[in-house]
Amino acid sequence: MEHIEKLSCEDLLKLIQVYAKNWLAHDGCWFLAAEEKYDLQTAIELDKKSWEKFAVTEARRIMNGFNIPQSGGLKALEKAFQYRLYTAINKQQIEWIEDHTMIFKMIECRVQKTRRDKNLPPFPCKEVGIVEFIQFTKTIDAKIEVKCISCPPDETKDFFCSWEFTTK
Repeated sequence: MEHIEKLSCEDLLKLIQVYAKNWLAHDGCWFLAAEEKYDLQTAIELDKKSWEKFAVTEARRIMNGFNIPQSGGLKALEKAFQYRLYTAINKQQIEWIEDHTMIFKMIECRVQKTRRDKNLPPFPCKEVGIVEFIQFTKTIDAKIEVKCISCPPDETKDFFCSWEFTTK
């Protein structure tokens, strides 16, 4: 750890990207192994189970690491989104519609971009995304409602997926 503590800010940022890419590559390798052994739908079901647990763990660690209060509403969720692991490798955007509605858009998605570059169809991540975003969000604040606006296999235009978060 000592050598990491001595890194420059620039090198620490590079390291974060390397870690995030490695994490995503491992996630992809795991998924492909499950798909090869079983089938796509079984791999998706296993992935949903994994994200059901990981999203909660990720949210809790972010909340603890960055002093984000539980039940802090949409502002707490917005702050937590800034520290998710894939933020280092994907481009995301948040739009506010009044104080009680927030829209999250994944503008660049490394998984879908890689598939597009290889002339593969989009990965149908909606089922997994629903589990992931609900679990992450409910860990931050159980009162926030989550709605998928669009996510593959849905058609998307200027983003890869979009989610709506509301409070009453």
